[in-house]
Amino acid sequence: VAFDINVILEGHNQIGNNVQIGANCQLKNCTLADGVIIKAHSVLEGAEIGANSDVGPFARIRAGTKLAENVHVGNFVEIKNSTLGEGSKVNHLSYVGDADIGAQVNVGAGTITCNYDGVNKSRTTLETGAFIGSGTMLVAPVTVEAGATIGAGSVISKTAPAGQLTLSRAKQISLAAWQRPTKKSTA
Repeated sequence: VAFDINVILEGHNQIGNNVQIGANCQLKNCTLADGVIIKAHSVLEGAEIGANSDVGPFARIRAGTKLAENVHVGNFVEIKNSTLGEGSKVNHLSYVGDADIGAQVNVGAGTITCNYDGVNKSRTTLETGAFIGSGTMLVAPVTVEAGATIGAGSVISKTAPAGQLTLSRAKQISLAAWQRPTKKSTA
């Protein structure tokens, strides 16, 4: 095990062989399998990280999260109470909460699982081989079936059928007569 500077370990952590933990990381009650890499400035609590997975930098992995083997969680990603299957990726700038993600799923940048309606939390399911385009909002409860692709910039609130492209976008328009507002004079 290789620890960089300022690593904080709290509670009971199980750490496998050949694990690397970067600078300024915090781990509380986590299990890290063999070959895991936790990059700098990441915070993990109550998580299980599978063999040869890598997390961070600047990731937050919250309680109830289980990553299978060879999972990649990139920078500025938060994951809570979710499972990610073998070889899945959540590369950057995403929030995944209360989700069940199969194997070999790619979650694009800026994806959010909209799991809380103000009263109840619902689950999102991304089946094996799904591809989620950047800037997608997945409004739970919702399922993206196996091998489906979600077009970037979509809001998905109904089942996305297996092997199909699903997207939702408003028609783009340009207004030629539009005038940009100007600052009002205070004099």
